[in-house]
Amino acid sequence: MRIVIVDDDRFIAGALKTILEAGEEVTVEGTGYDGSEAVSLYREKRPDVLLMDIRMKQVSGLDAAKTILKEDPQAKILLLTTFSDDEYIVEALKYGVKGYILKQDYHSILPAIRAVHMGQSVFGTEITARLPELLKEQQKFDYRLHDISEKEYAVIRLVAEGLSNKEIAAELFLSEGTVRNYISDVLDKLGLRDRTQLAIHYLTGGRD
Repeated sequence: MRIVIVDDDRFIAGALKTILEAGEEVTVEGTGYDGSEAVSLYREKRPDVLLMDIRMKQVSGLDAAKTILKEDPQAKILLLTTFSDDEYIVEALKYGVKGYILKQDYHSILPAIRAVHMGQSVFGTEITARLPELLKEQQKFDYRLHDISEKEYAVIRLVAEGLSNKEIAAELFLSEGTVRNYISDVLDKLGLRDRTQLAIHYLTGGRD
């Protein structure tokens, strides 16, 4: 896998490069120390995965992710941080970031990179544990105004709770194909790109 590492702590950036290149699986194509460098490095290298810190002095990782994902919605970005603020989780999901893990989960970094490379969304255990709190803070959003049926709403809720299509199908007594069709229709109606955006739309009550 070809990756780019961006962290404003040069020691951490160097340590991550050393650790990840210890095996033959990962090649670090470049390192940067600011969000602006992340954008330029991504444009130049087009890595399989961009591993990036969130809090950086000039341009944050979130701002860089927003810019990159506007240019390339398929970009695979894994955010690595010491912070687990709800605001960051919400923003990361909204922009379409594929992963968000804490730096102290160092043993999870390579497995997370592998998963993101394969197209999965990865969020650390501590971060996943915060999602129920976000659910409780959900603001009212009238899905009926967007022609969302009760069954579609049930699918949205279960997507937001992290259930797979197979699990949703079992819960609602539907086929997996029907669940996929429901999700596709809902994404079209709400103007969203994928199930991750759908989940954060539900969690935040449709706030932009």
